[in-house]
Amino acid sequence: MGCPYKSNPYPLYERMRGDGPVHPVLFPSGVQAWLVTGYDAAHAALNDDRLGKNHDRGNDRWRARASIMPEPQHSQLQVHLLHQDPPKHTQMRRHMTDAFTPRRVEQLRPRFQELADALVDRLPETGPADLVTGFAAEFPFQVLAEVIGLPVELARRFDRDWGKVVQPVGPTDPGRPVYEARLHGLQSYIAEIVAHKREHKHKHGDDDLLSRLVVARDRRELSREELDSMIFQLLVAGQEPVTNQITTALIALLRHPDQLVRLRDHPALVPRAVEELLRYDSAFELTTWRFFAEDSDLHGTRIPAGDSVIVSLCAANRDPGRFEAPDNLDLDRSPNPHLAFGHGIHFCPGAALARAELQIALGTLLARLPGLHLAVPDDEIEWIPAVLGRGTQHLPVSYDRRVRRLAGPTTDRGDSPCR
Repeated sequence: MGCPYKSNPYPLYERMRGDGPVHPVLFPSGVQAWLVTGYDAAHAALNDDRLGKNHDRGNDRWRARASIMPEPQHSQLQVHLLHQDPPKHTQMRRHMTDAFTPRRVEQLRPRFQELADALVDRLPETGPADLVTGFAAEFPFQVLAEVIGLPVELARRFDRDWGKVVQPVGPTDPGRPVYEARLHGLQSYIAEIVAHKREHKHKHGDDDLLSRLVVARDRRELSREELDSMIFQLLVAGQEPVTNQITTALIALLRHPDQLVRLRDHPALVPRAVEELLRYDSAFELTTWRFFAEDSDLHGTRIPAGDSVIVSLCAANRDPGRFEAPDNLDLDRSPNPHLAFGHGIHFCPGAALARAELQIALGTLLARLPGLHLAVPDDEIEWIPAVLGRGTQHLPVSYDRRVRRLAGPTTDRGDSPCR
């Protein structure tokens, strides 16, 4: 807990890995959980059929403290893919996969490049500038809106603060009223999206993801709660982690200026560099809850039924047992079997999209903002106090000038890492 940990959790993870793969931990919400830290243990846990994601598996101890959302919102917005097990998970995921295939992402890449360039065009001619508010907080949401079919008029009204409803706020926390106001605002926004898609489906067809989900609900293939939860997951998990990953990647490069210059001068390296930046400091630090249905052994530790099991993706990605010199940023690292997008049946369905966004974002910013460097001391960077994720509130930078947008793509895709 706290700012020193959030700014650099890796020394703690190194000590924990040395003590074993599974650790009892206390979360700020008061939840007592079990944290998995080694690569092999993490990989095994992410593929362990005994570990389920449905919140119904949680025991009373977990439920008393895991006040991520109060009722009735918990039941209405928390039955999305991340909290489902097969066969329900398989049925629900099928509705989403076509929107995020590598082929479709590649078809949309020129449009994503236009969006990135338009945002850079709005930055000051010379620094300083905040690359979170000026770019990273905007680009992933604009891309997401294009991919899922969010109407322009509704996209303009999205409040990024609504994404903070995934940060646990207990019932006695003084910030609870603000939290609940955000939650109600987001719930109303989702209702507007559903109503808009129903009203306009005969005019525009049902060829976008949001329209297809609404049609699936009308055909009773999804419940109302499942529909709302899936839209909630798209709006929050579909853009905030990419915002954070852009910032963590930029910070890693700004801390390694020689690597930044190399990447700027050799854009064909961008796809492989993105994989290393995902490994080096993942925006998804920890996974969400998993539960055993009965008392079970996890790598030599007895876990009571219904206790929450959390996997540290960041700790796994810095395990020297799997990666040579894991604390070094090596843009040529290959192979690079990082777990930044998880593994197994809950592997991130938007991984191909996230990779393309990161490649375009970094390629564009490095090419068009020469001399890019931090505008504040490193220790003044304000890390977001989120439990599961890593990112910064702001990223003040300076640069020599803003270069006019290039005639062609800013990156050479090289060998695509998407499979």
